[in-house]
Amino acid sequence: MKLIKYGLTLKRLTKEDIELLRIWRNSESVNRFMEYRKYITPEMQEKWFESINNPNNFYYIIIYNDEKIGLINDKGFDRFGKATSEAGLFIAVDKYKNTFVPVLASLILLEVSFFYLGGKDSYIRILKDNISSIKYNTRLGYELCPNQENVENQLYVLTPERFKEKTAELRKAAIKVGGGDPNIYLIWEKEDYDSGLAQESDKLLEEGEIDVPNKWENGNHIWYLADDPDNPNIQKLDPNKANPYKYYEKNK
Repeated sequence: MKLIKYGLTLKRLTKEDIELLRIWRNSESVNRFMEYRKYITPEMQEKWFESINNPNNFYYIIIYNDEKIGLINDKGFDRFGKATSEAGLFIAVDKYKNTFVPVLASLILLEVSFFYLGGKDSYIRILKDNISSIKYNTRLGYELCPNQENVENQLYVLTPERFKEKTAELRKAAIKVGGGDPNIYLIWEKEDYDSGLAQESDKLLEEGEIDVPNKWENGNHIWYLADDPDNPNIQKLDPNKANPYKYYEKNK
């Protein structure tokens, strides 16, 4: 599974990437911002991966300029209940940490969750002394939940309405940074259907209020998601003409 927008690719975490992720997660630059800080062994990492590799959890490797640079996730997505989930993000490559790249990744994740998968509340947890992360996420619209002032790992919440309001100008700027294409390309690959992941999300897209263009190409199922489904001025793409692989050649 891949999500392509803003010049970024979010590639669903697979077993081949969990050792790289383990190295990142054990590094001091990442570990110090986590609630769990004990050393993670290969066996622990594999057990964790088996527990999250299912349709209720979306963990993505962030790819920019052909380089794997970090991880973003939307876990515990309660798609048939309250439609809530908990997000998380870290950048492992230093040169991208204080750039626009993490913001672009967050926008992609939240747009898909809120605009297409029917997500309601998105939650995150931030250590109360992580001031930079608090500033980053409040800019996206997250608000501190009640009774969290004295909690070490504080809970924040974001609604779709607040996300759209707080990021309206940010999303316009991100489109310019990403080359001018306002659309998200959701690509399901063979392994996504073998695992059952794709069928679950295809059902949500097919049964949603928005008619989303899609087609099969080279064994992949490509969905063409407009930038803002609430904006009637957005023109739907012709799936026979649009080509995410051509537009973002480097992120194939």
